[in-house]
Amino acid sequence: MNTHLHSVPTNHSCRHERGHITDSRFYGGRYASPDSRRIFCDVCRNQRWLDIEAALALAQADIGMIPQDVADRIAASARLDLIDLDAVQHEIEASGHSLVGLLRVFEKACGPDAGQFIHYGATTQDIQDTGQSLEIRDVLDVLQPRLTVITKLLAELAEQHAETVALGRTHAQPALPMSFGLKVASWTDELLRHHGRLGQARERVLMAQLFGGAGTMASFGDQGVALLERFAQRLELGVPATGWHAARDRPTEFVVTLGMITGTLARIADELRTLSRPEFGEVTEAWRPGKVGSSTMPHKRNPERLEQVVVMARLAHAQVGASLAAMIGDHERDARALRIEWACIPDISHYCLAACEMMLESLTGLLVHSDRLRRNTDATADMVMSERLMLSLGERIGKQRAHELVYEITQRAQQEGRLVRDVLDEHGEAFEQLTTQELDEIFDPVSYLGASSILTTRVVAEARKMLAAGEPV
Repeated sequence: MNTHLHSVPTNHSCRHERGHITDSRFYGGRYASPDSRRIFCDVCRNQRWLDIEAALALAQADIGMIPQDVADRIAASARLDLIDLDAVQHEIEASGHSLVGLLRVFEKACGPDAGQFIHYGATTQDIQDTGQSLEIRDVLDVLQPRLTVITKLLAELAEQHAETVALGRTHAQPALPMSFGLKVASWTDELLRHHGRLGQARERVLMAQLFGGAGTMASFGDQGVALLERFAQRLELGVPATGWHAARDRPTEFVVTLGMITGTLARIADELRTLSRPEFGEVTEAWRPGKVGSSTMPHKRNPERLEQVVVMARLAHAQVGASLAAMIGDHERDARALRIEWACIPDISHYCLAACEMMLESLTGLLVHSDRLRRNTDATADMVMSERLMLSLGERIGKQRAHELVYEITQRAQQEGRLVRDVLDEHGEAFEQLTTQELDEIFDPVSYLGASSILTTRVVAEARKMLAAGEPV
């Protein structure tokens, strides 16, 4: 018996408009956020370009380059509800140009007189780069408050567990006791640096572009600089010293910064994912009734959000390489560079903002199991207190000799499956140097947390200072 799959419909019941994972009706919620889809909406981008054309016309009228009534007419007509987007698409396909189609339809909406003054003296990349700057600003306007909330949650968690005993691990193996708060403080401290980077990026990246065909401003006569300043002022963007049609360090800085931020979120998520394994049992994500972990294993409570944050970071990091490649362009303009940005800037914004949303979900209601943290530390205390044993012996026989002795004792204990302290009892040279009371203290992990609490408190104080500086939470 032959079984035939139904083919994808080719009639008008489906316009096939959802081809990217971020737009997926079913999966998109884990690859993009409502804000990122709003910012990079394909239809809304046309409205953004119209807004920029209106700002250009009004700025030109401000300095007497075009009549005021013409500029007002252009601004009044810069509305998407007056634009036939099907006609725009037809013109794009006919012209093979990314902006001319919109300009031709917009010209008709403005009327024959005002229409002759739209896009006056500008080049396509002026409009599109300026639009991209506005998109980046919108992303930052969403991202910074989200990061602030995440930072606040982590700072509170760090403070709460500043003295909670935990097992520090290096190379995935038990290392030394620490406080769980210090672990969280490390994440918090990293996010604080990202806050600084985002603030600096705003100053360098959010720039207007209005320099004409080859960056000379020749099309604006002797009014180019004045026009640029007025144009940027209307759009609340910075004024660059020279054109950046071919200099793509600004967009690249944005992409790299988001890649770093997403990487930090993934570091946090991956650690929480690991610590939530039953073998560790140190943290647990909040669970809600009805959430399904497996289609065949009903018991499963998978850390899906935490895993997805890592997925977002890996996808985001792929965009960083693409953005760096876009820095290499010929002469005064090169579409081979620009068109990479058209893909990687929206994508990394989707991934970064989605990671923020999922990180917030995971941190809200996160349970830290202090009893399990202590139990895991106690279970390895016999071995992980080797540093302290070595230093205590070193005060009597010298550090290097002490290292040799403790190495011999600990390796023998592991080889024979015995306790370090039992092997130590049989080692005359080492055992004779220390009293039973001293050994009890040496093997007590609670008394060897070092400056965990102090270091955690320092980071929490810095986080509070940042929060008090004004970002809404």
